[in-house]
Amino acid sequence: MADVTNSRLMNTSTGILKKNACIVLIKTEWNASVVDQLERGCIAILEKQGVQKIIVLTVPGAFEIPFGIINYWENTPKKKRPDAFIALGCVIKGDTPHFDYVCKAVTDGILQLNLRLPVPTLFGVLTVNNEQQAKDRIGGKQGHKGEEVAVAAIKMIAYTNSLKK
Repeated sequence: MADVTNSRLMNTSTGILKKNACIVLIKTEWNASVVDQLERGCIAILEKQGVQKIIVLTVPGAFEIPFGIINYWENTPKKKRPDAFIALGCVIKGDTPHFDYVCKAVTDGILQLNLRLPVPTLFGVLTVNNEQQAKDRIGGKQGHKGEEVAVAAIKMIAYTNSLKK
């Protein structure tokens, strides 16, 4: 099982190299109580690290996240485009294979965005078997995945900017 205590992820000493960073969070309406907690944790870390512009967009479900991101990118003037996207959602397994299809679609969609766009798209979508597993990942025994994805976004902005020099 992945455990943030086995990594250096939460070490934020690298900071943001771009002082006027803009990050777009795109969140789902499904499982709103969990997703809202992911959003709160994510925004708290981004603000603490000095991100000056955070835009929050909402789509109906996880399946729609990749479309929401590419649509935003293509309809935003070049000078106003973000430095990173963060996808936030929670898909809880039910009694049908719908869970498998949605999880694969959102995962593949975010992969394609990372290969297509010049800015990173971070995966903050919980794919869990039950509500307890979701709760464990929004401040419970598995840490706070909203905070973790925010730190990963900051590090990816720093990484991307370091290659431009």
